[in-house]
Amino acid sequence: MDRLSIFLTLIVGSMVTGGLVTVILSLGWYSWSAIGGAAALGIVLTWPLSYLVSRRIKMWDPRWDATKVGKVKDVIPDPAAPEV
Repeated sequence: MDRLSIFLTLIVGSMVTGGLVTVILSLGWYSWSAIGGAAALGIVLTWPLSYLVSRRIKMWDPRWDATKVGKVKDVIPDPAAPEV
């Protein structure tokens, strides 16, 4: 997980979870289990979708060097280090 996907987690999570809850409410399911299930599904989908959006942004960036991705040592990046 890179730093961009960590920042995108808040944005993507609120969009996906809010969208799923809106869909559930627009279908007429007003029970707590339906709303809670949609919120739980949104929370579970947040991490992979944030990573996907991060990779897509970096793929479209012409100055991004993808050969450095395999050289990362830790799961949590060093804040002082350059972006992977």
